[in-house]
Amino acid sequence: MAELATIARPYAEALFNASQADLAGSAAWLQELALIAVSPELILLANNPKVTSEQVIGVIKGVAKASWSSLAENFVRAIVENGRLSALPEVLAQFRAHMNAQSGSSDAVVYSPFEIDAAALSQVGEALQKRFGRKLNLSVQLEPALIGGVRVVVGDEVLDTSVKARLEQMKVALTA
Repeated sequence: MAELATIARPYAEALFNASQADLAGSAAWLQELALIAVSPELILLANNPKVTSEQVIGVIKGVAKASWSSLAENFVRAIVENGRLSALPEVLAQFRAHMNAQSGSSDAVVYSPFEIDAAALSQVGEALQKRFGRKLNLSVQLEPALIGGVRVVVGDEVLDTSVKARLEQMKVALTA
C-alpha cells in the first residue's frame, strides 16, 4: 500500500496545514467522508465515465450528515476531480497521525466483547496511558469473539488481555 500512502500524503498535509484553526472539526468531517468513500456503490458511481464530478459530489453531500465548511467542500472537490476517493481512508490516517504528532498523543482502539460505559472507559484510559506513557485517544469497537477482557491496539503495539487470548495461550502450553 505504499502507493496509496504516497497518493494520500499531499492531501493529508495540505488539509492539516489549512485546518489549523479547527483540527477536530476537520477530522470529524474527514472521518465521515472516508466512511462514505469506501461504499461500493459510490465507487461504481465515481468510476462511471458518464457521471460528472458534480454529480458525485452531490451524492456525497446528500449522504453526509454533517454540514460542510468551504474548506471541506473544496477538499472534496479536489479529491473527486482527481479521482482519489479510494485514498480517503489513508488520507484520514495520515491526517490523524499529523494531529497526534502535534499534540503528543496516539490513537488507541479498545476491542471489547461488551459495551464499555464512560466511567469504565475512563479508568481503562488512565491505566493505558500509564502503560504506554503517552496520552491516548480511545475508541471502542465491539468484538464478541473475545469472550471477555479487552484487546488494545496502539499503533503497532497490541495489549491483549482477552479470554480468547488466554485460552489460546493455554492451548499452546498444553500441546507443547
